[in-house]
Amino acid sequence: MRNRNANRYGLLLAGMLAVFATVTSLSAQETPPPDGLETAAVKKGIPREPIEVLYALGAFMYPLGLCSIIVVWFSIERVVVLRRGRVIPRPFVKRFFEHVEQGKVDAKGAIKLCEDNGSPIAHVFIHGLKKWGKPSVEVEQAIIDGGERQLNLLRKHLRVLNGVSTVAPLLGLLGTVVGMIDSFNTLALTQGNKNEELAAGIGLALLTTAVGLMIAIPSLIMYMYLAGRVDALVNEMDGYGQDLIDLVSAEGLAEIARTGRNPAAAPAPKKAS
Repeated sequence: MRNRNANRYGLLLAGMLAVFATVTSLSAQETPPPDGLETAAVKKGIPREPIEVLYALGAFMYPLGLCSIIVVWFSIERVVVLRRGRVIPRPFVKRFFEHVEQGKVDAKGAIKLCEDNGSPIAHVFIHGLKKWGKPSVEVEQAIIDGGERQLNLLRKHLRVLNGVSTVAPLLGLLGTVVGMIDSFNTLALTQGNKNEELAAGIGLALLTTAVGLMIAIPSLIMYMYLAGRVDALVNEMDGYGQDLIDLVSAEGLAEIARTGRNPAAAPAPKKAS
């Protein structure tokens, strides 16, 4: 599973690099902006209209645009996937513990109940139920193993958001450096009011950094929010896992049999030798 996720991240990174390389090669062609747009940009300074901003970004609007699409796509996908009702459906959890505590189901019946539900918490329960009647240490370890697998699934794609929050400002900074180099080069080859042309050129160059930050900041906020949600869900799942250990471990079943709270769930007594 981890190798498969690593391959996906590698393909995503390779795709971004390929797009950036393609855009860089296209930028060498210097696609001209619409008539009058370049003159207007020099006169007005930094553009304010969306279409003017896109053309001012030049070739860097493609990788920055790709980053923004990635942020929106994976933010929505993770918000939907990490809904509490999907990860830990309370009606199922309540019904599951009622059946186990009252002895309405045995190990196979409880596993079937979890398989029918299919939620992440149900998959964690299945690992513990497979150790029904075993020592609490074995049951706990099984639940920990199942929890780690579900944790990897819950954290899926969060690295992408974290990566975009790092890459987007760097792309913006690269665009600023390239723009300033081009501005100084143009300034050295032209005549006229060089101060105004220099100010306009630097302003346009800084635009890519501003756009990069506008993409990176929401991406980082979503990453921190979703990571916090995952931690909260994992803590709640851990609490339910401890409750399950008390019910299905050998020690828990022995305590239930001793107190008489649930004779049906207790193991059958061994024959005297």
